[in-house]
Amino acid sequence: MTDKPYFPLYVDLSGKDILFVGGGHIAARRIGVLQPFVESMTVVAPEAEGSILELTESGEVNWITREFEEGDLEGRDIVFAATDDKALNAEIAAMCREKGITVNASSEKELCDFYFPGIVRQGNTVIGVNASGEDHSKAKKVRERIQEILTEEGI
Repeated sequence: MTDKPYFPLYVDLSGKDILFVGGGHIAARRIGVLQPFVESMTVVAPEAEGSILELTESGEVNWITREFEEGDLEGRDIVFAATDDKALNAEIAAMCREKGITVNASSEKELCDFYFPGIVRQGNTVIGVNASGEDHSKAKKVRERIQEILTEEGI
């Protein structure tokens, strides 16, 4: 089955060891979304975007300023391969699978154990939206509309 459905699952990420390989725009955006749900994250990248650097100053992100090494995967629960190198992302995904680590590769949906959803959060209400990795623009529009509805209704 090539177009397998993905089940939406809400999990407790507190205490999980989360690694981002790559410090660019995609990593920064996903870290920003995850930040309220986790205690800390680690980024391995020679360079990182400003929003990641701000979170390193507050201690919410540990930034290792070098290229990725296989040993960086040790003890990790979830890994985001978010580099601009598709071959490296695929290599990281393969290593994670060998080690039984849940992985998301930003460059290729077929390499992902899960899709990263668009999140709407208002109080205790958390809604995740995705379009099965097919149409990010559609998912974004749906997420924005849900946010409007919650705001209009005062929910």
